Amino acid sequence: MPTLQTGEPLDAAGLAGDAKKDLQGQLLSDLVVRLAGSGNAFWEERLADIDPGSVTSLDDLGRLPFTVKQDLREQYPLGMVISPMEATTRLHASSGTSGKPTIVVYTPHDLAVWAEVNARALVLAGARPGDILHNGYGYGLFTGGLGLHYGGERLGCTVVPVSGGNTTLQLQLLEDLGSRIMSATPSFSLVLAERARERGILDRLRVEVGILGAEPWSEGMRDRINEAWGGGYTALDIYGLSEVIGPGVAMEAPDDLGALNVFDDHFLPEIVNPETGETVPDGEYGELVLTTLTKEAMPVLRYRTGDITRILPEDQPGVPERHWTRISRLTGRADDMLVIRGINVYPREIETVLMDDPDVGTNYAIVVDRRGTMAEIRVRAEATAEAGNRIPEATERLTRVLADRIRIRAGVEMVPEGSMPRTEVGKVKRVFEQIDDTDPLV
Repeated sequence: MPTLQTGEPLDAAGLAGDAKKDLQGQLLSDLVVRLAGSGNAFWEERLADIDPGSVTSLDDLGRLPFTVKQDLREQYPLGMVISPMEATTRLHASSGTSGKPTIVVYTPHDLAVWAEVNARALVLAGARPGDILHNGYGYGLFTGGLGLHYGGERLGCTVVPVSGGNTTLQLQLLEDLGSRIMSATPSFSLVLAERARERGILDRLRVEVGILGAEPWSEGMRDRINEAWGGGYTALDIYGLSEVIGPGVAMEAPDDLGALNVFDDHFLPEIVNPETGETVPDGEYGELVLTTLTKEAMPVLRYRTGDITRILPEDQPGVPERHWTRISRLTGRADDMLVIRGINVYPREIETVLMDDPDVGTNYAIVVDRRGTMAEIRVRAEATAEAGNRIPEATERLTRVLADRIRIRAGVEMVPEGSMPRTEVGKVKRVFEQIDDTDPLV
């Protein structure tokens, strides 16, 4: 394990202007030289047409090839590792297709960087040395739990490695320890708030900040989460992906909601047109592309994340003393897009409609029915306890608003509060497919 350097100063502000560009350019140049000279067959082939010495600044970035998730799948298990295995310390993996996970490998240096960026994320969230961090992310092969764990220790927090599930124990620890900061998936944070309210202890919990990631969630869901915790609680977004490092690539701050601060001395962001791969101007939406400037074991060059966002122009208001590249919270994923009768539909668009309706609870599912010649969409959503006899009216209203928003008619079913299963461990699943008469939600 790396030395966590607890208590040492953290750079939570970043570099500005030419100093940032000069550093990024030098790190990019060094990365290309390392990849080209690594002896790794994948990178030797990928960079065969690039003179490493010709990459001297950010202006050369567009000449470099993209990396995509399929590359990691094809190089399974360790074909993209450029460090000797005896120099590596840790391996994580995320779920993948065909039974093969996506494997990522870390050196002690990589783990130290990971601890550093997660400590920065915690600082932006408002955590301070001495805080008790209640860490409800899953541990093990999933990167979430250990990323925030070591970030908390790097900052000087006391970390409670409670992981997911076991709500009774979680609520007891939150109450008895008085944790001010918690990390979890958005769906599990809602489960905890619901259970706390049911048991009459919500007003005895002192959680002020939720660091929520690993699942897409909308601004409407933020409002629902904050409301569920009873006020005085701020839900914040943390962004990361295993292929790049895990959580800690970017973080939202309570004084700059809606913007994710990318720690751009380690992760170089670009936005490209998802169809052409051409870079788009700051302020325009497109696909987020990331380059790991400092990663040793398994760097990626211009990795296409599939996430849709935009770089916020420098002249847009932010926090003057912070200089990280700011991107908008993600609007969806290019590969999450559903094509229904020729119309592109993003699940987050549906969530936005649901969360804007006062008679809809926080739990819902989307079913893509493929039994017929043309796919259909159904939405099953829990009604709030207060909806009562307004459910037929709410169903009709949601059907109409969804048709306006996503331009196709979706079947809507409202069910009683608490009747749909809750996700307490791992990422919540919102989209299901139906290919026969078996109900996929049962």
